[in-house]
Amino acid sequence: MKRKSQLFLIVRYGTIRVICMDRRQRKTEKAVFDAVGRLLERKSYSRITVQEIIDEADIGRTTFYAHFPTKDDLLSTLCERLFDHVFSSTPERERTHDFSSEPGDFVSLLCHILYHIRDEHEALHILRGDSRAIFIDYLRRRFSEMIGEMRLASDDAVPRSYLVNQLSSNFVSTLEWWIADDMRTTPECLAGYFMAVSGHLIG
Repeated sequence: MKRKSQLFLIVRYGTIRVICMDRRQRKTEKAVFDAVGRLLERKSYSRITVQEIIDEADIGRTTFYAHFPTKDDLLSTLCERLFDHVFSSTPERERTHDFSSEPGDFVSLLCHILYHIRDEHEALHILRGDSRAIFIDYLRRRFSEMIGEMRLASDDAVPRSYLVNQLSSNFVSTLEWWIADDMRTTPECLAGYFMAVSGHLIG
């Protein structure tokens, strides 16, 4: 008998997001994500084995691989669960900020992303250590997708794909500088830095 999908509410820092997910699937994912979090408190990502995750989550190897083909796929899925809604063209109201009244405005979208990353910083082990590269790659890809849907100040001499790549690289460099600086700059100020350097590329 086919199981019915149910609505899964993720509540984090006052934000409620709805994901259509089977009950068994969400239970397994939560167990795995929680296990990875505990393991990252004790050792670096590169030293964690799939078997340790399986043991910590108390699930079977077949169950694990049915959800996550590789360890990196696991971390990528965690990024999706935590940050997918941040790249929406209509930002939601959150605990520390509200740009929901300014949908489509690029600076507001950028501030929304930066606030969310800052708010999650202390809770997310993926922002630290050798697992950060996967987090950064994920954000680069999602930012590229967001920029790719916008009007850019391009001409025939500069391919659009080059501009998207340049903006995404600038965004990632901005994030890495910010994280290294312990996020002391406000999201609004950081967005201003980004626009001062890269704003001329955005139509």
